[in-house]
Amino acid sequence: MVDERRIGSILATDVGSTTTKAVLIEQKDGEYRLAARGEAPTTVEAPHEDVMIGVLEAIRQVEAETGRVFLEGSRLITPRQDGRGVDVFVSTSSAGGGLQMTVAGLVKAMTGESAQRAALGAGAIVMDVISVDDSRLVVERIRRLKELRPDMILLSGGTDEGNISGVVALAEYIAAAGPRPRLGGDFRVPVIYAGNEKARDYVQDTLEGVCDVHFVENIRPSLDRENLEPARAEIHRLFLEHVMAKAPGYAALLDWTAHRIQPTPMAVGKMMRLASDRYGVNILGVDIGGATTDVFSIVNGVFNRTVSANIGMSYSLANVLVEAGPANIARWVPGAASERDLRNWAANKMIRPTTLPEDQEELLLEHATAREALRLSLGQHHQLAVTLKGVQQKRTFDDALEQKMNGQPLVRTGVVDVIIGSGGVISNAPRRSQAALMLLDAFEPGGICRLYVDSIFMMPHLGVLSEVDPAIALEVFEKDCLVPLGTCVAPIGRARPGDVLATMTVTMPDGSSRKEEIKGGTLKVVPLATGQQAKVVIDPARGIDLGRGPGRRIEGEVGGGVVGLILDGRGRPLALPPDAERRSQALLEWWKALEAYPADRVGRNEGPEGRAH
Repeated sequence: MVDERRIGSILATDVGSTTTKAVLIEQKDGEYRLAARGEAPTTVEAPHEDVMIGVLEAIRQVEAETGRVFLEGSRLITPRQDGRGVDVFVSTSSAGGGLQMTVAGLVKAMTGESAQRAALGAGAIVMDVISVDDSRLVVERIRRLKELRPDMILLSGGTDEGNISGVVALAEYIAAAGPRPRLGGDFRVPVIYAGNEKARDYVQDTLEGVCDVHFVENIRPSLDRENLEPARAEIHRLFLEHVMAKAPGYAALLDWTAHRIQPTPMAVGKMMRLASDRYGVNILGVDIGGATTDVFSIVNGVFNRTVSANIGMSYSLANVLVEAGPANIARWVPGAASERDLRNWAANKMIRPTTLPEDQEELLLEHATAREALRLSLGQHHQLAVTLKGVQQKRTFDDALEQKMNGQPLVRTGVVDVIIGSGGVISNAPRRSQAALMLLDAFEPGGICRLYVDSIFMMPHLGVLSEVDPAIALEVFEKDCLVPLGTCVAPIGRARPGDVLATMTVTMPDGSSRKEEIKGGTLKVVPLATGQQAKVVIDPARGIDLGRGPGRRIEGEVGGGVVGLILDGRGRPLALPPDAERRSQALLEWWKALEAYPADRVGRNEGPEGRAH
């Protein structure tokens, strides 16, 4: 760790797929705070084909905002000299589509999934999973490997002392495909081998002259143990050497920093893991974008990330409509939202992806679609963020193929302590209570859970900064990155309308006490401002759980936020009334409780199809 007494200012950039963002963090009056930020279009593609153009423009905006000088021409001044320049520069990147990988595993639901978790945790987009037991013909697997043109391939399979022939078969598929790199050039696609150590020589011989093979420790040395970090470290190293170094303009960016440039999702995950370790909490985080949605979780120290490459709020909007179905989206809009309205709105959004909602009805449609996009992405996360599969099975390849897999979801109702939402539709919601509702409706946290929004998506900058000094990263994370929405108390169990699910005593910051009831089918907010803490004693009704078992009392402290203390009595799992009129009335009551949408405008026209033109 760098001596923080020597660090007066840090400049961090995130080179995104469409936007390059720069933030300046400075030490003032003994604390580190965000001082300025700037952004510019990313310039990795034609006609510029030089990522540094966008980086320089974003930094010039920081110069304009602060009245300070950080650049001499196209050179960054570092370390700081006479008030000019900065002490530390760090960067992340997902430009050019980020890190794109193909993974291969012996059994798709075992070593294949472990390889996916390793690649996703390193910040990659997994383009496909090739396995010996998938349903495709061999020629189709080879054709797929040839067509994808990944940045690198992660090959796994076989426990130590386990299968060799299946692993060699996977290597033969890769050799037959002769994959070429996505960014062109004469170099060979790197293959990271993280499988049975006894198969290394065979893999090397099979791929000789076709790919550059790099060996790391086995991802699954035994059925009951997963070892992902060596593979992730090698992915990161090769990302710098084989992807970043060959992308247009990145050589200059690499020269600027003495620290490693990280894939943006990897840096976000690193910041969440740091916060989880520091505060001892289970975290669920989401970044919903225009084309993809990333979901992160740290549960009992186990980190997982998934990316839904077909779920987003602009470019991938049609996929959300197809996968969720118009009826599931329309259920979140009071009144009647016809399938025609939804399809027309989605088509317009895809044609003009940067447009914002023009009126209340379009905003309701956008937020309804976001709920389903978040729900779908969490569902995909549940499929991969599981306990290890195959632990009870015999250690033979044939048995592993035939026996039922037994992984259980790690992210379950009642185990998540903190939810962090980011991405345009959440971070830029006109009212913070709208962001809170989207997270509550889509993720359905149970028990006691704190809600936050990353308002300016600064977690990538802080994640890479944490490698320089984690204390500084945590300080800025708390003070400038997260906006606390409040705490949700949500009983787990069936919620019949009007039933008292729990009673609670809330001791407010001024020492006063108030009694509250959480009733079935209702939402209620107890005012509790940002920075305030209240003590609660909660007694759930018989059969109702608050995360510690049915009927068990909960005592503790809850934090306030922009919205406050939210009492959610809608039940877990959340079930909307099946009747359209009752459902509309329930939505309006919930929104009124959180003051989410202007009361005089919601439902005024009976939904989008009643809008005046």
